Amino acid sequence: MNIIIVFPKIEHAKQIRSILLKSGYTVDAVCSTGAQALQAANDLDSGIIICTCRLPDMVYHELYAYLTPRYDMLLIGTGSQVSSRGTADIVCLSTPLKVHELLQTMEMMAYAFQQKIKKRRQPHRERNIQEKRMIGEAKALLMERNHLSEEEAHRYLQKCSMDSGVGMQETAQMVLSMMGQGWPAD
Repeated sequence: MNIIIVFPKIEHAKQIRSILLKSGYTVDAVCSTGAQALQAANDLDSGIIICTCRLPDMVYHELYAYLTPRYDMLLIGTGSQVSSRGTADIVCLSTPLKVHELLQTMEMMAYAFQQKIKKRRQPHRERNIQEKRMIGEAKALLMERNHLSEEEAHRYLQKCSMDSGVGMQETAQMVLSMMGQGWPAD
C-alpha cells in the first residue's frame, strides 16, 4: 500500500512520516503542495493520501477530485474543518492529533484498502442456470405479491443481499422460503 503525506509545512509531514515509519508503514512520498501529491499519486497508481484541509495550491476536496478512485484520503484538520467536509468517502482526524488515533485510523484504512484490492482481483463468477432460475423466481414472486417492477424486485434483492452480506442466490432462496415457496418450486 502506497502512502503519500501532504502538508504545507513539510516538518509536519515529516513528523507524521516518522510516526508511521516507527509503526511499520512505508511512506512513499512527502509533499508540500497538491500538485506534488498528484504527481506522486500518478507515479504510484493507488494508496492512501494523508493531508490537511488547505494546501498552498488547492484545498483537500480539489485534491480528492483529481485523484483516481484507487486512492483513499485521510484528512487532518481542526474540528470545524473536518466536520464540514464535503464527502463521506474521506476519513477525518481532528487536531491536536493523537498518535494512537492516527495509528488506529491507518490500520482501519489499510485493512479496508486491502479488502478493496482483494475484491478487484477476484474474477466475477457467473451464476449457473439453477441460481439464475432461483433469482428469477424470487423476483417474479416479489413482482406478483408486492406489485414491483422487474427492476424494483432486482434492486430489492440486491439491497437485501448487500445488507445481510450474503449472495443474491442465498437472498433469493430466503425470499422464496419466507413467502411460502419451497425451492425447487412446487
